[in-house]
Amino acid sequence: MNLKELEALYLSRQSCREFTGEPLDDALVREICRVALLAPSACNAQPWHLIAATGAKKAEIVKAMQHLGMNKFASEAGAIVVVAEDKSGGIMKIGAAFKENEFVRNDLGILTAHLVLAAQAAGVGSCILGWRDEKELRSLLSLSDKVRIPEVVALGYPAKDYPVREKKRKPLSETFTLLSD
Repeated sequence: MNLKELEALYLSRQSCREFTGEPLDDALVREICRVALLAPSACNAQPWHLIAATGAKKAEIVKAMQHLGMNKFASEAGAIVVVAEDKSGGIMKIGAAFKENEFVRNDLGILTAHLVLAAQAAGVGSCILGWRDEKELRSLLSLSDKVRIPEVVALGYPAKDYPVREKKRKPLSETFTLLSD
């Protein structure tokens, strides 16, 4: 893959809020997650665990995302992937204390980006769902109260007429500085 091909992938990926309702094959969901889990992490700690759900379990999880009428479209997603924070190793905690930087949050963001881009490369749409009831999700997934769930991603086939929207970004001159000798 070259930079132009990567740019094309980035330009085609968008938050999809209109899925066909067609189920995703478990093997495809597993493969998307496998590729996403190649994401880098500080000290290679891999402080994450992906929990994917399809079918009836997906429907249960989606309900925890729909309080106050939010995320109605997620009912039509073919799968839900919960990004759970796994306990990081001691070296990560020491580094975070010395550098005043919680590396785990960075790592989970990088993993989530890899997840949505892997889905896009597989022809699957995605939407990162911000509205969620973490307590209810932890209960549904039998997770400890100490486990954080920083991200949940809906995956599915976009509706056929779902348009790829133009990316509206600030000019490079406002968001990039090159320092050179």
